[in-house]
Amino acid sequence: MIASTIAWLLHLLAAPEVGLTSVFIISFISATLLPLGSEPAVFAVIKANAALFWPVIAVATVGNTLGGAVDYWMGYRAKQAFARERDTRWFRWLARYGAKTMLLAWLPGIGDPLCTLAGWLKLPFWPSIAYMALGKLARYLSMTVLLLHVPDGVWRGIAHMLG
Repeated sequence: MIASTIAWLLHLLAAPEVGLTSVFIISFISATLLPLGSEPAVFAVIKANAALFWPVIAVATVGNTLGGAVDYWMGYRAKQAFARERDTRWFRWLARYGAKTMLLAWLPGIGDPLCTLAGWLKLPFWPSIAYMALGKLARYLSMTVLLLHVPDGVWRGIAHMLG
């Protein structure tokens, strides 16, 4: 399912199936509130060309961080659009720990809304972006290194089952 979604998106954007442009676009889009994971694209490009390990990690981190900045901006603008602020547990938690909470921006399911809430609460922009980038870099490094340690036979078996 994820592979077909990524292939569809790449075809739609007319981007090369394996390359830094694709990694950037997918990483950017997956950081917004749209449900798309960028790890398969990052892993696929690195697996296809191991020499691109650090450039792919850097491009994915930048793309994902810029997508998080879009989330932040949407939250900031949403706050201005609504006259009344609701005081919930999440808002209090984010307000208490501030920009450092953006270290958790990499978490599936809650990371992107955290970025949006950071903008809503008007947490400091540049510290939020810096912590966001650190968290996303740690995610890409750890996920890719873990996936690279899976034997090639396992990937061939998965591809055979899906293909």
